[in-house]
Amino acid sequence: MRTFLTPILVALTVFLAPAFALAQNTPSTESQVLQSQERTASNTELDERLARDWGLQAEEWARYRQLLQGPLGVYSPNLDPLTALGIEARTDEERRRYAELQVQAEARRVEKTLAYQRAYDEAWQRLYPSLQPVTLTGAGSAITGTNSPVRLAVFVKEECPACEQRVRQLQAEGAAFDLYMVGSRHEDARIRQWAARVGIDSTKVRERAITLNHDGGLWLSIGVRGDLPAIVREVNGQWQRQ
Repeated sequence: MRTFLTPILVALTVFLAPAFALAQNTPSTESQVLQSQERTASNTELDERLARDWGLQAEEWARYRQLLQGPLGVYSPNLDPLTALGIEARTDEERRRYAELQVQAEARRVEKTLAYQRAYDEAWQRLYPSLQPVTLTGAGSAITGTNSPVRLAVFVKEECPACEQRVRQLQAEGAAFDLYMVGSRHEDARIRQWAARVGIDSTKVRERAITLNHDGGLWLSIGVRGDLPAIVREVNGQWQRQ
């Protein structure tokens, strides 16, 4: 009897082993499926929110993501959605739509920037009325284009006699300009000491006829070549050296 049951037990073990293994693996598989579904839902929700932030439909956002996988994304990996879709517009109507959306988005950005700059100026006058203010990078008129078209951006660096001479000349001519110090390391004292040495009029700084700014990478980003000092002006969206 013992010799007869042993083959049966062996056979049952062989037969049931895959079932036990399947039963053991099923919870893990279900968990992986659930996690995958949650990630997909989370990614979809994020894409929908980002699309709304830019005023786009879900399919437009999907096309933007697709464009970044192609040559456009290779040449300009940090291109914003509206510019990317506008460049690759398939019809004139699409091009006009993305241009209008971008103008509206830029207007909102400038409005927020200027509102914060006003709050910054008020705080500075209240807390440090005797010190020359240093303008937040990107908030000056050379960036936003809010002042007259003759407003200049002047890029300088420390230990540069030619920079000092050129700034003195501009001030003597009564020019309004935004000064950007390249390599300031975001240290306000560096700009103030340089401005004091050059003789920049503190009254003009307070009146914002002259602003003092950290470069913050702007000099490299605008793509104007040549040595410093550099006097540039934005004309029709393009930076031109004067």
